[in-house]
This record gives sequence, C-alpha cells and structure tokens, in this order.
Amino acid sequence: MRMAGTKDRFSQRHPFLFGVLMIILAMALITGVMAFFRALGWTPGSLALSGDKIGIVHVEGMILDSSRVVRFIRSLEEDDSVKGVLLRVDSPGGSIAPSQEIYAAVKRLNQVKPVIASYGTVAASGGYYASCPARLIFANSGSITASIGVMAEFVTVADAMEKFGIRPEVLTTGKFKAAGTPLRNLTDAQREQMLGLMQDLHDQFVDDVAEARGMERARIAAIADGRAVTGRQALALGLIDRLGTQADAVEELKKETGIEGRAAVIEGPVEERTFVQELMGALKIDLSSSLKQGWSFYYK
Repeated sequence: MRMAGTKDRFSQRHPFLFGVLMIILAMALITGVMAFFRALGWTPGSLALSGDKIGIVHVEGMILDSSRVVRFIRSLEEDDSVKGVLLRVDSPGGSIAPSQEIYAAVKRLNQVKPVIASYGTVAASGGYYASCPARLIFANSGSITASIGVMAEFVTVADAMEKFGIRPEVLTTGKFKAAGTPLRNLTDAQREQMLGLMQDLHDQFVDDVAEARGMERARIAAIADGRAVTGRQALALGLIDRLGTQADAVEELKKETGIEGRAAVIEGPVEERTFVQELMGALKIDLSSSLKQGWSFYYK
C-alpha cells in the first residue's frame, strides 16, 4: 500500500509516455551500435566469419533505385573471401534504368565469380531482366517470371477540368515536350512518338535477355509480348535453367565454388535507415505516402 504523502513514480503516472521513451532509448542504442559496425565495414553475417564465404544479394519489391544493390554487389566482387554469390529475387520489376544497372552489375560479377539466381514468388519484367546474366537460374515451379515488355502509365485530367470550366495553358518549345502531362490529352503525333520510344526500350530488353541467356533473339522476341509465365513454363521456354528452391540454389553454388559443409554467408544489402525511420518501424507507424506525377516507363 502506498504511504500517505508519497508521490507516484513517473512510470506509474504516465505509463504510455514512459513506454514510448523506453522504446526511443532502445532504438537510439541499437541504431548507434549498428552505425558503429557499419563504420568499421561490417555487415550482418560478416561478423566472426573467416575462410571462404558466399554472398546473398536480395532484390526485393519494386526496383526504383539500384544504388544499394549495386554497391553491395561491388563489395562482394572486391571481397576475395567471397567465392560465389546467390541472387535472391522477389520483385515484379520497376523502373528501366535501375533494372539495367543491376543487370550490368550482375553481368560483371558473374565474370569474376559464379552467380546463381533464385526466384521467390515473382521475378518478372525488371526483376527477370536484372537477374538473367546469372550463370544459372533456379525458380520454383510456381514462381511467376518473364513478362518481357514495357509499360507506360500516366493520368490525364483535361476532360474533367473542362467540365468545371478550368482550361489550363501548357506552353512548350516543341510539339512533343508536353507529351504525358496530365493537363492535356495526347495528340496522335505524341502517342506515336511515345510508342516509338517504348519500342526502343523493348528492343533493349529483348537484346539483353538474348545475350545473357545465349539464345537466338527471335526466340526471345516471340515470347516478349508481356506474358508472365510460371517457373515450369519458363524452364520449357529456356528462360531459366532449373526448378528448385533457394536451398537447392545454395547447394549448387557451393558445388560451383568448392565449398564443403556449412557455408559462411554475407547477406545484404543492409538498408540504411535514419533513427526516425527505425523508430517509426518499431512503433508500427507508417507516415509515408506517394503521389505519381507525370509519366514513367517500367519493366513491370
């Protein structure tokens, strides 16, 4: 029983606020420790490991930026203790240039040490593009892959604005400059020009897949109509090499590298997050939002 005249502790008077402060302090400590390890060049999986290793590169979600993945691939390329790399892909694709940058990094790495790709739920469009230079590609029979093609998406609000008596002015120095602006509908000439641009991006996709897979371009072009296929169908089409799980791919990589027994692993890339992002994640609070503006081309 509380003695008369004594005061409740802060934690008793404000339990919710006290809990939030404890989470903040804990996250500050964890973030500080992680920053210290990163400053020393250590990554999760690299601590207390010696001898030959394999790297695991994760390509996940929409491919909108390639910088973290490419940096991690380069670090594995330069690490002599890493004898081979597993590229684990679970991505529906994304922006074109980042997909091409990962493609180039994987292609270069595979010239130095073996790279084996493993597909999870989906490795389609840009996800397939980025990984097809791997020495071998494993997919589950139910993985969704391929979807070779280009998509452009944008919204026009010109007709809706007209109904409200709003008539926007868009001034340009050329007839193609405003193509895709939401304030104007596409003209026939603009649509034709954009389709020509998309066709060139499509041809780049087909060319690179054909080169990476060592297949005749005509074979790739025949199925490059945007269709998605299962892992089993992809095997029949020559788009992948074997059906199997991630564990199967790891075992094959160990054979390729001559590593016996349990392999030490360096896994990444590590997501660089600010203290506020770490805190929001701990509190399960998502304050992010996205708003698409204009138009974009995707391997998606």
